[in-house]
Amino acid sequence: MIELFLTLAPDWALRHAAPLLVVIPMMCAPLCVFIPSGRIAWFISILASALSLFMALLLLAQVQTVPGGQISYELGGWEPPLGIEFAVDALNATILLLVAAFGVLAVVFSWPTVAAEVRAEKRAMFYGAYLVCFTGLAGVAITGDAFNMFVFLEISSIATYVLVALGASRDRRALPAAFNYLVMGTIGATFFVIGVGFLYAATGTLNMADIATRLPELEGSRTVQAAFAFIIVGLGLKAAMWPLHQWLPNAYAYSPSFVVVFLSATATKVALYALIRFLFTVFSPEFAFEGASFGMLFMPLGIAAMVVCSFQAVFQTDVRRTLAYSSVAQVGYMLLGLSLGTAIGLSAGLLHLVNHALMKGALFMAVAGVVLTYQGTTLRDFAGLGRSAPWTMTAFAIAALSLIGVPLTAGFQSKFALLVAVQDQGLWWAALLIVFASVLAVIYMGRIMEAVFFKPPHNPQKIHKEAPITILVPLWILALANLYFGIDASFPIGLADSAASAVLGGGS
Repeated sequence: MIELFLTLAPDWALRHAAPLLVVIPMMCAPLCVFIPSGRIAWFISILASALSLFMALLLLAQVQTVPGGQISYELGGWEPPLGIEFAVDALNATILLLVAAFGVLAVVFSWPTVAAEVRAEKRAMFYGAYLVCFTGLAGVAITGDAFNMFVFLEISSIATYVLVALGASRDRRALPAAFNYLVMGTIGATFFVIGVGFLYAATGTLNMADIATRLPELEGSRTVQAAFAFIIVGLGLKAAMWPLHQWLPNAYAYSPSFVVVFLSATATKVALYALIRFLFTVFSPEFAFEGASFGMLFMPLGIAAMVVCSFQAVFQTDVRRTLAYSSVAQVGYMLLGLSLGTAIGLSAGLLHLVNHALMKGALFMAVAGVVLTYQGTTLRDFAGLGRSAPWTMTAFAIAALSLIGVPLTAGFQSKFALLVAVQDQGLWWAALLIVFASVLAVIYMGRIMEAVFFKPPHNPQKIHKEAPITILVPLWILALANLYFGIDASFPIGLADSAASAVLGGGS
């Protein structure tokens, strides 16, 4: 099947898929801004996202067939490490596919919510900012240059600040949320670029593969160790790693619905990819300072996120804030997986990264349908919606069960893989904490589903109705994906295993 797909693909697409995945949305963004019609900008965004998804599929197929499993694309006619390159292996091919696939689903879903939440004169600019954000996220995932990773991170971040702030037409609290996000994001970017500067001072290169070859000789260098610390803090802020997550709850609670759907499925995932890339490709688990950070930093912070943020989610009355704190808790699961420093642990963390995008994408899409038709996000607003909006709320329930980790859902597959990984290291107490955090998920998601399916409407006079078809179609695609990959998880497990092997060389 892969060989047939590559055979049918145009030669120009095969040769230039890597840069086209970034260039297409980048070139379409100004088109959206200068077109007066928001609906035309929506169509342009759909086309750009779909073409980028095609390029991501081509890159994934090529990575699985080329010798060595890696593609290098030189830019500007300069060979790396002197020149800039786009480097694709199984790890970032998976992330690129995730970003592009959710870009398509989110932008198809977006029009009814954007029409309701963004003023007409700003809709074209809104879609332009989305494509800039898409460009930045794809660039972070594909670049082989450390400084260009910083540039792409800032491109995506600046566009995200605009997208969050544009929610002020629906809720004025979006403005302070965007400002808080900007401040925290700027601090994170500053830490990251300082770390990259230290690496350049120590190694004399910015190419990540070249840095990796030079660092073993400099393991004892204070400059390298400082670079590691700055990069971890910077990327930790971007990935909403506990306790650096304070920007996330308000950003998710008050942003336009489309922004929440897209960011929850992609932004923190790309930042976690960057963290994994530096931990396992640029630096190495064999370095004493990095090996110590796994057990003394990432594992405690991951477990704290799982438990503390799950507790915080239990006491929220706003559904969006419940899901936001849950997102930080789920990042904790991923951090726990990578903190094991093993192929099986990293694979489990990456599997949960992919599955969490499926869960949260569906959950926030369902919430967006409720915001659109009922203009409410509290538990009282959700009461009785199971009867008046059964399609929307059934999809929500499927994704909620997957988040909890109920068998035959995608969430169960990744949580079970994580349990196997921690048991492989003899960490029985960590396995108990995974189960405990999942029990807390039963409580906070159970409260929402109790209101949806077992309580009468809070305001019977208010008309409840089903979400529009443009929301229901992508919503049910994600809901069914949660079920399908819970029954047959061979595809995401294969992606996760290949990605872990790409950065660990198949080691255990």
